[in-house]
Amino acid sequence: MSDVFSALAEVLAARKTASPDSSYVASLYHKGLNKILEKVGEECTETLLAAKDAEHSGNVEELVYETADLWFHTLVMLSQLNVHPDQVLDELARRFDLSGLAEKAARSDGD
Repeated sequence: MSDVFSALAEVLAARKTASPDSSYVASLYHKGLNKILEKVGEECTETLLAAKDAEHSGNVEELVYETADLWFHTLVMLSQLNVHPDQVLDELARRFDLSGLAEKAARSDGD
């Protein structure tokens, strides 16, 4: 999985310097972080609705499609902020052996 994220990270980084007319991602970068965040929010909502539909229908095809859109736009957001997906994967790996309750308790804000 990290190979896919790393490959996408390279493409997304390259699009930062591309003309906004040359690609969808370059146009998002050109429009700025607020537009990227708007897309993440939109894809999040679509993913949630697809999950509800999947619960009732048993068909997860749309859920997988919308989740891919959400992950993609989240990667664009991370790239805009110069965060490599490996940093997120490293954080997930760090948490892997922690109990969810212990991890939550270890946070300074208690959330």
